Amino acid sequence: MASQRDIKRRITSVQNTKKITKAMEMVAAARLRRAQQRIESTRPYALHMMEFIAGLARYIEVDPERFPLLKRHAEVRRVAVVALTADRGLCGAFNANIVRRAQERLREYRAAGVDVDLIVVGKKGAGTFRFHRCDVAAAYTGITDRPRFLDAQTLVGEVLGPNRVAELYTSGAVDRVLVIFNHFVSPMEQRVTEQIILPLQDEVVQTYTPSDAAPHMDFLFEPQAEAILNDLLPSYVEMTVYRALLESTASEHGARMTAMRNASESAGEMIDELTLAMNRARQASITQEILEVVAGADALS
Repeated sequence: MASQRDIKRRITSVQNTKKITKAMEMVAAARLRRAQQRIESTRPYALHMMEFIAGLARYIEVDPERFPLLKRHAEVRRVAVVALTADRGLCGAFNANIVRRAQERLREYRAAGVDVDLIVVGKKGAGTFRFHRCDVAAAYTGITDRPRFLDAQTLVGEVLGPNRVAELYTSGAVDRVLVIFNHFVSPMEQRVTEQIILPLQDEVVQTYTPSDAAPHMDFLFEPQAEAILNDLLPSYVEMTVYRALLESTASEHGARMTAMRNASESAGEMIDELTLAMNRARQASITQEILEVVAGADALS
């Protein structure tokens, strides 16, 4: 049995750890509130933007051949997979879930003979993929705590090319772009989500039926509706990536808050167990001393 001094040292150590986890829980909770406000204000904008683009595409009876971002490539030979992880750990299975899902997609695509470009956001994901000897085409770090729209534009530029021209996609160098991220549901629940952001046809053009488009699009356009759609499509891709970054950030803070809360509760349970063990050790020590005194008294008498 451990001595009272050793048990007391362990209790002190666990108490210090509990203070750290409790402080980290409070910091994560504060950051979560801000991140949750940002994602809740961004979701309606992204939804209405998608609805407008969908209605506009139906209204002008868009031809995918005239809009490169809507054109579906006949054969998928190369795919860009964008995995959104975090720059820091101590957030439960947040990073591991994204890495696991991305690795599953990599294996599936490669088994089908499809080349994959892996683009990773976050230090944890980049380090894990490199540890597993996965080729990382590009890695972005330092943007997960408070992502900006400029960060989304930079990330989109990796797969769309500079100056918001879809060079890689329209040239056929990339036939599909898949984003894997954690969708924020609640601080207790983060859902791993996969979203194909290129091509846009399934998500945007098929949002409305033709009968729904006309009542929403009784407008005069300046410039022409085709020019507006051509400008809005890259912006929609950037907004989609920006929303995914915000979802991932809110999910990260929620996962960290939950993980630190569980750690604090586990530390409290461990302190209770160690305190009970220390009391038992002290009781045994007192009993042993009494027995020795009694034995000594009997020996003298």
